[in-house]
Amino acid sequence: MGLKAILSKVFAAWVNHDLNRIRKDAVLLQQKTFKNLINQATNTSFGHDHHFNQIKIYEDFKKHVPIRDYEELSPYITRVTNGEENVLWPGKPTYLTKTSGTTSGVKYIPISKESMPEHIKAARNALLAYIHETGKSDFVDGKMIFLQGSPELSEKAGIPTGRLSGIVAHHVPPYLQKNRLPSYQVNCIEDWEEKVDAIVHETVDEDMRLISGIPPWCQMYFDRLSAMSGGKKVRDIFPNFKLFVYGGVNYEPYRSRIEDSIGFAIDTIETYPASEGFIAFQDSQREKGLLLLVNSGIFYEFIPTDEYFNKNPTRISLADVELDKNYALILNTNAGLWGYSIGDTVKFISKDPYKILVTGRIKHYISAFGEHVIGEEVEYALMSVANEENVDIVEFTVAPQVNPAQGKLPYHEWFIEFGSEPKDLKAFALKVDKALQSKNIYYFDLIDGNILQPLIIQSLKKDAFINYMKLQGKLGGQNKVPRLSNDRKIADGLKGCIAPTKPSPEGRASAGI
Repeated sequence: MGLKAILSKVFAAWVNHDLNRIRKDAVLLQQKTFKNLINQATNTSFGHDHHFNQIKIYEDFKKHVPIRDYEELSPYITRVTNGEENVLWPGKPTYLTKTSGTTSGVKYIPISKESMPEHIKAARNALLAYIHETGKSDFVDGKMIFLQGSPELSEKAGIPTGRLSGIVAHHVPPYLQKNRLPSYQVNCIEDWEEKVDAIVHETVDEDMRLISGIPPWCQMYFDRLSAMSGGKKVRDIFPNFKLFVYGGVNYEPYRSRIEDSIGFAIDTIETYPASEGFIAFQDSQREKGLLLLVNSGIFYEFIPTDEYFNKNPTRISLADVELDKNYALILNTNAGLWGYSIGDTVKFISKDPYKILVTGRIKHYISAFGEHVIGEEVEYALMSVANEENVDIVEFTVAPQVNPAQGKLPYHEWFIEFGSEPKDLKAFALKVDKALQSKNIYYFDLIDGNILQPLIIQSLKKDAFINYMKLQGKLGGQNKVPRLSNDRKIADGLKGCIAPTKPSPEGRASAGI
């Protein structure tokens, strides 16, 4: 064991004391965060417009500050991106993160001098929590990689601007710089496929011990490593590879294929970073859920998802959340986002400490017929059946079909790229449909009442989603395929990727054809 590994255990024990405060005093820490945020922003333009000087308690805040998404907050953000100071937060942002919006095109999210260190601290503490619990620290002596966006930054009104992962790359602690790959030059390659190939060449002979990134793009890296190495498993290429860190999507649909590529069930750490702030991370290998970071400059609010689109939805703080209930997550941050709907949904699985699961996107759902099916439900339905039947799922998305062939009932259309297909696709689809009915009573009622027919699966050709994302200009980095859409935009884009029909065991056509 090297010196870094030894020292990391000492540092991990020290950090764990701070994490214990988060675990034990979450509500109190949120109250302190709320007061600090209001006090610091009272003299900003937003603070004046929303009477921050009159806000003493959370009930006052709700009266003065409405819930807004990016589009609704954009008049203030535009003033920030034009170079105006003291708009949402004192001074100017240290950075602007550039993300892809669903309705607004490019979004610019401010990062302040107060919020930037919280991103770095949270990523560091996720690793230290793992070291403290498991005692495993050898990975810090080897090479580490994060598959990320380009660290090259542009400027907007004099403010450095780029992707979050690229910005974070400029803040890697000095003691990790020698361990870090890929090189700056390779990281700056814009074309994702060219970049992955370059990373493969740069890392294949290195002592890789920690790999981090969004699962589908890590899978692409693993596939190309294997191809370059004559079909070897990742464990044979990197015998000391021991830890996989991921975020951005639910890991379960990818777990089987990634573990098969690696060659064993590797330890994993799930993180929940966003341009708006680092929200949570997995602090235990023994317990489910992500520890909500309540002392990192973010005051959280929660709206029950079934009320989100109401005119006056219930709006609560951490003290009043309930277990196993889906909430839309609302942020107030030390970068100047106020009553900000990030678009994610979460549910609490513990209040001692406060731990969450990310369950989907508030705007990624299907409710063309009143069913309001969410991401957590479709992922459960598919993966429970896939695991039972030993079927490998590469990627999938779901959309409603409201205009079926004449005489047919509407249905949910599932587009799935299989690593290994079911023996009988139609029977597989019926099992998935039954599983979805068990998770969503409204969907059950629509099937039972013959309003909808059972779901239909379209099996897609190899690399269908990679090719689709490439056409959209969203291959790699922090981009993800939405699991659910309430329209046909993605579905129509995938129609040309449907695999040829195979006869079912009974000689009938497979499901969906």
